Amino acid sequence: MGLQSALSTALTGLTAAETSIDVTGNNVANSQTVGFKESSVNFATQFLQTQSIGSAPTTGRGGTNPRQVGLGVKVAEISPKFTQGTVEISSNPLDLAIQGDGFYIVEGAGGKQLYTRNGQFKTNANNEIVTSTGQRVLGFGVDSNFEIQPTGLRPISIPLGAAAVAQPTENVYLEGALDPNGEVGSEPGVIQSDVLSDGTKEIPSNTSTASALTKPNETTSVSATLGGSIANGNYRYRVTFVDGDGNEGPASNVTSTINLSAGGSGQINLSSIPQPAGTSEFTNIRIYRDLNGDDDFRFVDSISSGTTSYSDTLDTGSLGASLASGGLDNGSYSYYVTYYNSTSGLETRPSARFGPVSADGTTSPRIRLDDIPSPSNDPNSGSFDGVRIYRNQANSQNEFRMVGELTPTQVAAFGAGDISFIDNTPDSAIASAPEINLDGPEISFALPLVDVVTRDGSNYTNLFKEGVLDFTGNKGGRDLATKEFTITSTTTVGDLISFMEQSMGVLKTANEDSFPGSVNYGGTIQDSRLQFTSNMGVQNELDINLSGFQLTDLSGSISSLPFDFTSINPDSAPVNGEGGSAEFVVYDSLGIPLSVRVTTVLERKTNNGAEFRYIATSPDNEPETGDSTIVGTGVIKTDGNGAIISVTEDTVAIDRRESPSASPLLFQLDFSQVTGLSTGLNELSASRQDGFAAGTLSSFIITETGLIQGVFSNGSSRDLGQLRMARFANNGGLEQVGDNMFSAGVNSGLPIQGDPGANGLGNITAGAVELSNTDIGQNLIELILASTQYRGGARVITAVQQLLDELLALRR
Repeated sequence: MGLQSALSTALTGLTAAETSIDVTGNNVANSQTVGFKESSVNFATQFLQTQSIGSAPTTGRGGTNPRQVGLGVKVAEISPKFTQGTVEISSNPLDLAIQGDGFYIVEGAGGKQLYTRNGQFKTNANNEIVTSTGQRVLGFGVDSNFEIQPTGLRPISIPLGAAAVAQPTENVYLEGALDPNGEVGSEPGVIQSDVLSDGTKEIPSNTSTASALTKPNETTSVSATLGGSIANGNYRYRVTFVDGDGNEGPASNVTSTINLSAGGSGQINLSSIPQPAGTSEFTNIRIYRDLNGDDDFRFVDSISSGTTSYSDTLDTGSLGASLASGGLDNGSYSYYVTYYNSTSGLETRPSARFGPVSADGTTSPRIRLDDIPSPSNDPNSGSFDGVRIYRNQANSQNEFRMVGELTPTQVAAFGAGDISFIDNTPDSAIASAPEINLDGPEISFALPLVDVVTRDGSNYTNLFKEGVLDFTGNKGGRDLATKEFTITSTTTVGDLISFMEQSMGVLKTANEDSFPGSVNYGGTIQDSRLQFTSNMGVQNELDINLSGFQLTDLSGSISSLPFDFTSINPDSAPVNGEGGSAEFVVYDSLGIPLSVRVTTVLERKTNNGAEFRYIATSPDNEPETGDSTIVGTGVIKTDGNGAIISVTEDTVAIDRRESPSASPLLFQLDFSQVTGLSTGLNELSASRQDGFAAGTLSSFIITETGLIQGVFSNGSSRDLGQLRMARFANNGGLEQVGDNMFSAGVNSGLPIQGDPGANGLGNITAGAVELSNTDIGQNLIELILASTQYRGGARVITAVQQLLDELLALRR
């Protein structure tokens, strides 16, 4: 048995040496494997053959030791060494090195959790972090708001170029200087449009004509006879032509004087009485007579046209009214015709200008107007029932004054036909008469815009059409954003005024006592003009350029409206109120950029400070109703040292009701860096704001605690995930399953999870890897020792073989 046991004992030594060589070879082979942990082999004695258990000491003997013969060696343990490997810098931001205890948690086949120290990670086609052998790395993910969700482990993804994020503005930080020693606002800017008129009222049609009337020739034959009632004296005559409407033309020249001799009364015979030419409308002839050259020609009689002779027997006391004196001056005359309402006094805009007609005070001292249309007296168009006639003066061709007025009774007397009128009024008689209003009836708030008329010289046009009006106002010398206004058949002047004042950001009221209440800010109608009063301050002064109105009508045609506004501030009271302004961009919840402008004006000075009002406007405001661009206002108060002591309302609210963004966008204006010292300047600017436009994920960083933070193209950062790690009570009890992976073993204990750096876990270094902890020199020594062990065992077998050979040789 001795030789046989020697063979088996030597064989166990060979087997143990082989195991040691295998482990050492594996250590050396994985010396460049990231995160690899080398192993060592521990041996133990195998069975023993006990020849004697020995004896205890007695009084006679000292005792003996046990006699045991070993029967070989066995591998007691192959144990990995979890000592820290060297950390080496890497260029891959996903390479991670653990410094300290712990393992990364990954997902193995079938969803089983595995553990590794190899931090050579990358992303797959789904942007998930995976190991070099394809296992998904586990940790906590994030929700749609990039909030860490610690509800369970799941694969972590880094969606470079895919994820987008925006950050709404919460704070805007302003800096600059507001001079409390400037001029307090007391004169607001006021602008007004050209005169507009109401196009719904009746307009006289353009059918009037005018012609000069020449004097009839005087009667060429006058004789006197006895037998009448005319007293003795010297007499002269004049005749006039009268039309069917009773209009009387110019009087003829004076006839020669006829004398009735003393001694008795008589009659005067007229012959060769002049007649109207052709088919004239003059149907009657009036005869006038004076006495003894007193030039008071008084009515004698009326005869029908065509009568060429007449015998005058009328005594002087029975004569009628005197012949109307006067006549036109020498000059050229033009006319306008209007209608008026005798009750309300409302007057239409005039007909087209007609004429000119030349008048000669000697031969043609009167002008006849024909074809003057009658008013319809329609209650829907003004109930006009009278007619007014306007004429220029010979020495003032563009100044038209009223020369005649036909009352409703006179108009009714003309019937349904056209009206005629003979003008014989000299210029001196109308010098102080009412001047014509070429613009016509005034507009009102309720007037439809499509009925608003504007005048350019003698041309009248409807200013607005149905369509979309693009309006660009100006405030403080800077053009505002263009706003759209839809015009329909029912859109009124009041609607336009409200739209304009809201789009230009006119603050009409405020809650603070310091807001001047004696001024009606905003739009109104004044003398048939649109008028807008701006808020106090040079920075709030309103203006509208010639190109401020662009109309796209229903046919798609685009045109600029001739709608001009001018300032009416007198030179003696210019716009005042010093202040500064700042323009900046903020972002809503979707990252949409919104423009904001803040203007300030010095409102009040006190004995221990000053007060400035700020007004914030935004063209991107989308209120529930209307088009208001006002998004905030408040009073900035400074103390005697120029420090900002309070702002009555520093929150700005921009409604986003027509956008899918969260509404309203609320942010605060921080005036803490604004000084109220008297620097002689009024400057305001936004130094920064904390919102961001939408941006895509462009890069990321991983902190030592395993938090993955994404950096977006807009400069903002968000959490993308949280790496989790695990540690075990006995790392040596883990089961190696290949691919640098371990699984929990029966003697490893349960995994204790946590964030890197917590719960006894090591920290993470990004952009680095933990190298293998294989000690090449030590392993080569181990290899030499194992080889020596193997050779020694082989010598034992050889020796035993030789002894057996000798034993077998005894038979020879």
